[in-house]
Amino acid sequence: MAAVNELSPLVGTQTACAVLGLPRASYYRQQRPTFGPSKKAVSARALRQPERDAVLAWLHEERFQDRSPAEVFATLLDEGVYHCSLRTIHRILEQEGETRERRDQLTHPAYQKPELLATAPNQLWSWDITKLKGHAKWTYFYLYVILDVFSRYVVGWMVAPRETAELAKRLIADSCEKQNIQPDQLTIHADRGSSMTSKPVAFLMADLSVTKSHSRPYVSDDNPYSESHFRTLKYRPDFPDRFGCIEDSRAFCQRFFAWYNEEHRHSGIELLTPSVVHYGQAPGVIERRQVVLDVAYQAHPERFVRAAPKLLAIPKEVWINKPTQNKTQ
Repeated sequence: MAAVNELSPLVGTQTACAVLGLPRASYYRQQRPTFGPSKKAVSARALRQPERDAVLAWLHEERFQDRSPAEVFATLLDEGVYHCSLRTIHRILEQEGETRERRDQLTHPAYQKPELLATAPNQLWSWDITKLKGHAKWTYFYLYVILDVFSRYVVGWMVAPRETAELAKRLIADSCEKQNIQPDQLTIHADRGSSMTSKPVAFLMADLSVTKSHSRPYVSDDNPYSESHFRTLKYRPDFPDRFGCIEDSRAFCQRFFAWYNEEHRHSGIELLTPSVVHYGQAPGVIERRQVVLDVAYQAHPERFVRAAPKLLAIPKEVWINKPTQNKTQ
């Protein structure tokens, strides 16, 4: 560094650094401490400390404690008072660490994640409403579906020209009557649509001693069984792009739900039909299937490399949002 200082008055700092193989940035960086810390120039237009204190005093007044800076600024102008610009008010608040929300606002409680368990049919139902396109643009029919989560059996459905709480109430009441639901036996889960959260539906469930449950807002995963069922419906090869009239949509749904409940081998219930599981016929069907596999194994054991084939039973527990296990335990 001393050599650069000696040469720079004669040949210049750039040439001296090049001759000595020293980057100029390193030279200037090592020289900087000798000049002391740099001081930022203060604008002549900046508020003096007493003026800043006066602005903060206004902002801290009781009447302004839950008002936004823009509201404080406008109120003071109406009262004939001007201290500084709105941007300066924001800058002062930022420097004081007071940029949080100042306004008094309602705080909504945190929504709890629903954790629901079914170990048998008619313990947990899921219901939802989906739109079916009508013959013209912006024309829809509304399909209401109630699904048993354990068996995947559709216990009730209805196609209506509109979505209303009264229609939903009627469908739920009829489905509970058909399934002979007893008090405190059933939980019905749904999302937070207007019909699902309506007072008529809530009063009906209270009268029937049915527990109601709702998804968290904007969380479709909280109602996965209904969402999956609607996908099965709308991805059927014969599902039309539009229905000519409401009678056409009802006729299609009549065929679909008969197929779904009685013929559809559902992957979530060991390829059994929802009707078989819902009405307690699953053990017998699995036993008969096992007999067929045992005969096949006895005839050609060499074709089963690992072991004799063994069918699994249907799941004993079906969850909506199964609780996670504590890893520390």
